[in-house]
Amino acid sequence: MTNAGGSDIAAALQALLARLDPLLPPQREVDWTAPAFRWRRRHYLGGVVGHLEPVRRVARIAPGDLRHIDEQRAAVLRNTEQFVRGLPANNVLLTGARGTGKSSLIRACLAQFHAEGLRLIEVDKNDLADLPDVVALVAARPERFILFCDDLSFEEGESSYKALKAALDGSVAAPSENLLIYATSNRRHLMPEYMRENLDAKYQDDGEIHPGESVEEKISLSERFGLWLSFYPFRQDDYLDIVAHWLDRFGAERAQIDAARAEALQFALQRGSRSGRVALQFARDCAGRLGIVSHRR
Repeated sequence: MTNAGGSDIAAALQALLARLDPLLPPQREVDWTAPAFRWRRRHYLGGVVGHLEPVRRVARIAPGDLRHIDEQRAAVLRNTEQFVRGLPANNVLLTGARGTGKSSLIRACLAQFHAEGLRLIEVDKNDLADLPDVVALVAARPERFILFCDDLSFEEGESSYKALKAALDGSVAAPSENLLIYATSNRRHLMPEYMRENLDAKYQDDGEIHPGESVEEKISLSERFGLWLSFYPFRQDDYLDIVAHWLDRFGAERAQIDAARAEALQFALQRGSRSGRVALQFARDCAGRLGIVSHRR
């Protein structure tokens, strides 16, 4: 009787597991041959499971295509080279004007050092709570990983920045030696700053100024990036030089490039920006209208 009862229970459990199996997250093997990955989250039975999704076609850009950010490019490439070689290197925060090459510079690092074992993992701001899972997943790998957070900023009341702070510097666990965090943002301190916060500053008898707690909290996050670089809007001549660079890349002749200068300025005026992104957009449009099909590299 006992054996029969036990067999019935075992059979019932097996039947239950068979019915639940389609609802459980699939076992995913990471294809480590991919040059880059995205961290994706899926919902299963009320829970959330994350995994690395390989990216086969990466939006590559060569470091030499990034114009008029020479100092920033040299600093980031030097830091990345140290990291790839197993030398001490810093987490990186790139802030400043939109369209000036912050994200492109990080992708350029992958193009420059992929053959030496560098890989890129893109993580959305909303998934930063999973950073410990990402770190644990790659900790034993021989490759070197840059965890890329693009257009990073936090609003009042968001808590995901705490996970980022702990991953940067502040957790009892030591950071992984084969992973760095590279982030871009249009905000210098990643969070909104208000005039009223200046009123919270305290003045000591000797004249020393101590920022209020809210300001200290915002500064403490950006300060955890060891390399912090600012990007500035381009001058008109810089913008035109970038336009000329991309038109040449698309295969335009010198005379066509010179003739496009006035149109390039009008294009930028319509968009209210003389950024590198706008320069590339104009070059694409111009090359297409000229019927240029070659793409020099």
